[in-house]
Amino acid sequence: MTDYRVDNPFCAIALIPVVFGQKQVETSMNKVKFFITLALGFWTFASMAQRQESTWAFKFTPSVYAGPQQTTATDLNLRGNTGQHTLWLGQYTRPGEFQQARTGYEFNAKFPGFQLTPSVQVASRGFWGGSLNATVGETVFGILGLGRTNLKDYYNLNFDPNDALTFGVGGQLPNSHQLSLFKIKDNRLHTDQEVTHLVWRHRPDAHHRWTVDLSYKQGRPRQGLAMVQGHALSLGYDHHDVFFKIAKDQKVNFSDVDQWRVAAGWRF
Repeated sequence: MTDYRVDNPFCAIALIPVVFGQKQVETSMNKVKFFITLALGFWTFASMAQRQESTWAFKFTPSVYAGPQQTTATDLNLRGNTGQHTLWLGQYTRPGEFQQARTGYEFNAKFPGFQLTPSVQVASRGFWGGSLNATVGETVFGILGLGRTNLKDYYNLNFDPNDALTFGVGGQLPNSHQLSLFKIKDNRLHTDQEVTHLVWRHRPDAHHRWTVDLSYKQGRPRQGLAMVQGHALSLGYDHHDVFFKIAKDQKVNFSDVDQWRVAAGWRF
């Protein structure tokens, strides 16, 4: 029987032809065909894990994005992981203005006192991107990361610069508290964009978790334009297999728009 193990993180690249059908997305696929192809890519990866007798855990997250003078948008995201491997599919829709389907793969390599996480993402409209993130240490840990894209049209659902360097520090505190402080800074497009995050997480027991993310941004929408500044606050709560999240974001993605985001989902 053929061995379908995917121990090398860069084997994710082999999934791209499955997902994109040899680049037909940009030329002849309509949206429906594209999303079906993404689903087939997900099914293919799930089959790999099933042949290894691995267990999948899934998370489905529907989200709504709204704000003044902004068309309300929705996003559907399905994320699955097995062992060190994570795969996701998503569909972002802002009716009459912008739609984009996406898929991605992440590999989580853990070593004593060190964790390395490479990822790759591809989307309709010809977009692709990747990142390499690392944490060094355990009780107290350093945070490092680098991201790159091909600069094609993409609605940024990370709400941080994508072509950027990440650096910071975090620590495990008593009574299951965790605190981290890090900055994500443009190091390619000369926009001076940077977002500083202060994140607190608390897991009082195995079935509950609280997350608070307070951030401050400053930078230019594009090189040469005026600087913008804004704050964001995100609150998340997990209860057993159900979770909720709400966020208020000033100058979202360094635009003139303030945005509310609401998400609710479940794990299965």
